[in-house]
Amino acid sequence: MENGITKEELRNFGESLRREEKSPGTVAKYLRDAAGFATHMKGEILTREAAAAWRDGLLTRGYAPATVNSMVAAVNALLKFLGREDCRVKSLRLQRRVFRDPSRELTRGEYERLVAAAQDKPRLALLLEAICGTGIRVSEVKYLTVEAAKAGRADIFLKGKVRTILIPGKLCRKLLQYARKQKNVSGEIFLTGNGKSLNRRQIWAEMKALCKKAGVEGSKVFPHNLRHLFARAFYQVTRDIVRLSDVLGHSSIETTRIYLISTGAEHARIMDRLRLVS
Repeated sequence: MENGITKEELRNFGESLRREEKSPGTVAKYLRDAAGFATHMKGEILTREAAAAWRDGLLTRGYAPATVNSMVAAVNALLKFLGREDCRVKSLRLQRRVFRDPSRELTRGEYERLVAAAQDKPRLALLLEAICGTGIRVSEVKYLTVEAAKAGRADIFLKGKVRTILIPGKLCRKLLQYARKQKNVSGEIFLTGNGKSLNRRQIWAEMKALCKKAGVEGSKVFPHNLRHLFARAFYQVTRDIVRLSDVLGHSSIETTRIYLISTGAEHARIMDRLRLVS
């Protein structure tokens, strides 16, 4: 064990994560990061110093600090599972972000262009509106069922918790109309041609394929950014971060706060309005 992490240990780690009811996306990411660490450590003795060198090497290779910390969290979970907590390393200390990178912010106008560009693909166009109109995670799309659309609400079960999301009336009508066209009388609404659930990778790829046609930068187009847009729009209307946190299913308001960070341009306008420079 000291001279490497085996494939069997990685498989067992994955099974442990599933038993903890981690989401499929989280399991996949943790395993990917753990496998990368195992490859890096091949032939080396596993020590805290070696793990810290791996972490610091990620920075020199150009990984963003937040990305490094997410990888450290995965590797520390692996080390805990292996009984090697003596080798766990600290995350990088990050200054709280004041504003968001505008190159990754999806605006309302860009979202509307994406929906318009997808009009020849009804399932995709409706899926964009469903995610952005409710704020659900891409892993929660399966809970948008015919029954939920009829009830105007969906009960989402994730990580041992249950939360109820309300589905806007207009979206309910569109979901039911689409289901009728697909001759779908019950169950999940968003299915493949073979009647299977849409997976995260498929949704991601279909969204990316719209970028050029919609004239939107690819760096802004991914499912989770629709959730961010929902959060900003919801907060602009309600100004209630506690309520928004509940709607998004966050266990911490601090997580919700990250969704509401303004862009650099917005921050600059706020600074100008202070009128502290003559």
